[in-house]
Amino acid sequence: SRAIMLARAFSRVARRSTSLALRSVQSRTLSSSSPSAQEAATAGSNIKTFKIYRWDPEADDSKPVLQSYAVDLNECGPMVLDALIKIKNEQDATLTFRRSCREGICGSCAMNIDGVNGLACLTYIPKGEEAKSAEAVKIYPLPHMHVVKDLVPDMSNFYEQYKSIQPWLQRKDEKADENTELLQSHDDRRKLDGMYECILCACCSTSCPSYWWNSDKYLGPAVLMQAYRWVSDSRDHFTKERMQALDDEYKLYRCHQIMNCTRVCPKGLNPARAIAK
Repeated sequence: SRAIMLARAFSRVARRSTSLALRSVQSRTLSSSSPSAQEAATAGSNIKTFKIYRWDPEADDSKPVLQSYAVDLNECGPMVLDALIKIKNEQDATLTFRRSCREGICGSCAMNIDGVNGLACLTYIPKGEEAKSAEAVKIYPLPHMHVVKDLVPDMSNFYEQYKSIQPWLQRKDEKADENTELLQSHDDRRKLDGMYECILCACCSTSCPSYWWNSDKYLGPAVLMQAYRWVSDSRDHFTKERMQALDDEYKLYRCHQIMNCTRVCPKGLNPARAIAK
């Protein structure tokens, strides 16, 4: 009958309302017991802490400190330089460091990362098992150099030493035609391999204990390798003069072949071998 049909309809509506009410209560209960949206996002993110050397000579409190920054690696490139740029752009615009090419060519972003000198643009952020072995990535400027600010070392002494070896081709004759090239044999050209690729980042020199102790006198691995590069160049006529200029107790003979320079070179070069030669 019509009355029975109406009763059944009201019963279905009541059951549906009860079900919706129960779902609402369950939803509120789960919401109150679960972390906040921000905490949930953090829980699902891949956070890595970076402890970075900070020092500002113009600040009132000019003592160096290690400042911590948290970076979500899911939103960051794979290299340490990516993390530094992200920190500077999004967290702390006062963070100071050098960088340019991001391709391991200019040598600008040389720094000490987790105790090893290297280029930030070529150094991967530890992930997976490597990340578990270190709680934070520690970044310092190149060791045993005066610091201009934060991760920026003063390279003045290094460049003055490089200038002292006169790193340019020197001839005792004049070319008949300035538009012609000075040719080399294939064998002579191959002698320069492993030396001309140096980007003068100073990673090798600042990893050398002899350079730490005598950087005012000892030329260091990078400069000595470049000195040998010109000594080995068949087109150069000042080999004898170059060797005489290096024949000094401190300029050359402070090398003890401990190979730190070779281990840290981001270009895979071997300054220790060049010095030995």
